[in-house]
Amino acid sequence: MNLMTTGTGPGRAPRATLTACALLLFALPLAPAFAGPNEQAKRIYERIAGVPPSAAELTQMTNAICGGPCGAGAAGAAPGSAGLVQAAAVAVSAPTFYNVTLKNFSMPWTNRDATVFSPLNDYVATVIGMVRDNVAFNTALSADILYTSNASGLPAPSPANNNHYAAAEQNGVNLMSTLVKGTQTGVYGTPGAAVAGLITTRGAASAFFVNGTNRAMFRFTMINHFCNDMQTLMDTTRPSDRIRQDVARSPGGDSRIFLNNCVGCHSGMDPMVQAFAYYNFDATSGQMIYTPGQVQAKYFINATNFPFGFITPDDSWSNRWRTGPNTVLGWSSALSGSGNGAASLGLELASSATFAQCQVTKVFQAVCFRAPVSSTDLAAVSSITSSFTSGGYNLKQVFQQAAAACPGS
Repeated sequence: MNLMTTGTGPGRAPRATLTACALLLFALPLAPAFAGPNEQAKRIYERIAGVPPSAAELTQMTNAICGGPCGAGAAGAAPGSAGLVQAAAVAVSAPTFYNVTLKNFSMPWTNRDATVFSPLNDYVATVIGMVRDNVAFNTALSADILYTSNASGLPAPSPANNNHYAAAEQNGVNLMSTLVKGTQTGVYGTPGAAVAGLITTRGAASAFFVNGTNRAMFRFTMINHFCNDMQTLMDTTRPSDRIRQDVARSPGGDSRIFLNNCVGCHSGMDPMVQAFAYYNFDATSGQMIYTPGQVQAKYFINATNFPFGFITPDDSWSNRWRTGPNTVLGWSSALSGSGNGAASLGLELASSATFAQCQVTKVFQAVCFRAPVSSTDLAAVSSITSSFTSGGYNLKQVFQQAAAACPGS
């Protein structure tokens, strides 16, 4: 079939002409091409576990993809298929998934710099344990839960230092096999009324309850578990009656700044941060402080900025974002949107649609090495989120499904 003919006349350049056969060929629909089962299996394993699979693991995964032993020239499975999800189950059984992938996945949630270069701590260990044990992740911000290691030679876990977890990492402890589920009340002696899942781990308290006004705990919870910073959540339509005294109403002598900027964050944030009114972190003793019935002094600092501002009386909180633009965050109709203390606020946040979508989006990006921006990726995230919320908030399953959504891309 000749696709190129030479033009007539002197100096004419060749021009392309297509025969009827070529036109017919290009008009035929092309079947989707997927990577082969070996390549799909290898890529899924490496993205989840961070290391290549063994020969036995590779065979187990390819058999899952093919639905049995793969014949010569076997085609790979379509993204998101059950075989790929089953193959990914092999990868989440690898110790490196827990020691490396999950550690690096959750470590940025525990510090203001969002860096992975920090020692293992109780927050990260608890995330790893919850994933390993299929603990419903919508309890992560409210449950009385804490994971420690039972490996020999480690310092005892303490609410006053991180030695237990730092030593576990330094000694190369296998977290998949040594983490033990416990409670903050049992291990640390934290009062039951003070416990609020990851929020009240020492790792979170030391980063976000220390100094300041406790607004940092709320802001970083939004960043880490709602995938939004305050700038994208601000709403200037909410009432400002519960904004504290330390927020100037005319910063720089211009009230427009407050009305069009400051109020957008504080009108929603301050009524919810009130849930943390009894918490502080004492850097000298190295542990979280909880004073039931007594509001921490940090809630009254800079009171002269606006003496007529809100004076925090207790730890009652209210979610003003249940009305207005932030209703799109998908608040649960099963909850009232108000309460007392950190645990009830944590449950309010983790019961929202945005919490679930955020966890799935972060997992997708972690295993696919890209943000979900295409229509195909967004559809996959939506489908996985639906499965996540209806299937008991199993985050390990999300890793499997996300890896199966991009096995060859």
